[in-house]
Amino acid sequence: MHLRRRPSGLALVGHATLAICLACTSSESPSKGTGGGSPAGAGGAPGAGGSTGTGGSTGTGGMTGAGGGMAGRGGAGGTPGTADAGTSGSPDGGTMTIAPSAGCGKPAGLTSGRASIDVSGKTREYILAVPNNYDQNHPYKLIFGWHPWGGSAQQTANMGYFGLSSVSNGQAILVAPEGQDFQDGGLGWGNANGEDIAFAHAVMDRFGAQLCIDQNRIFSTGFSFGAMFSFTLACTANSQQRAIAPMAGNTQTSGGCENSTRSVATLAFVGTNDSLLTVHRQAVQVFVQRDGCSTQTTTVTPSWCDGLASQFLPCTCVQYQGCKSGYPVVACEYNAGHQFAPNSGATLWNFFSQF
Repeated sequence: MHLRRRPSGLALVGHATLAICLACTSSESPSKGTGGGSPAGAGGAPGAGGSTGTGGSTGTGGMTGAGGGMAGRGGAGGTPGTADAGTSGSPDGGTMTIAPSAGCGKPAGLTSGRASIDVSGKTREYILAVPNNYDQNHPYKLIFGWHPWGGSAQQTANMGYFGLSSVSNGQAILVAPEGQDFQDGGLGWGNANGEDIAFAHAVMDRFGAQLCIDQNRIFSTGFSFGAMFSFTLACTANSQQRAIAPMAGNTQTSGGCENSTRSVATLAFVGTNDSLLTVHRQAVQVFVQRDGCSTQTTTVTPSWCDGLASQFLPCTCVQYQGCKSGYPVVACEYNAGHQFAPNSGATLWNFFSQF
């Protein structure tokens, strides 16, 4: 998957009170499972690491302006990989029941592949992955993978839906939505007038009607702009998100954070050299509060950090204490800049599958 080559130099564009940097490069996603890959798009980084956990090289970090609103475009990179360990947080102690959708008990009305959907008169696209052994009577988890700025639905599909396709064992329906052009810098999730929130709900409604999903177990993960939108979607009162796993985001750039009290379990990743570190931490605190957690944390052992290559150390995953039963908040920070969380596929699945 090629990203458009931008002119030499940096072009700074404003977004609210934030300054956003575009840098110059192009990149191509390698085949699944290879370590690293081509250099990332500006400010982004390749999906570090394949199953060996060695990781790819980090792309050139984009500058950020006041407030550190968004790093540069996320480049296409290698598959996050699946060789990692747990970091699932405390087991789900909640009592949320299975909620079969209207599509349960009927032959699948959708098949894997790229498709389009009309949202308020605008055509939006996504790539769907339905399990090969699809059972019309089994309510599946539904997991969204939101691509970074300058990425695409194809990028997400090529990297195995953030490494989830190889570890979910046919127990989840995976979808890679495609963003829209954002300030002439590539596809992203600007969510103008809530249009990306509307897109997410249109997809959930379609899948609920034509596939068998568990409407109480819908999840999101994403990197950079995709993480920002994961946070923003989860902020909404009717998000339908059971848990999210954002990688380096904030709650401002995709339209802000709705003033809601909805609890959403959270597993968050960010590099300690990422220009978004401060705003990412602030976003995590939104869900620390909504999930009823205290500010005290304990180190998670074993954790995702245990399988990382030495270049990503030190690394720590902490779990906030006192959260509502079934709504853990786990925050992982590691030695890196702005990039996909390396070798995170199995960790994402361990976190989501506990619910």
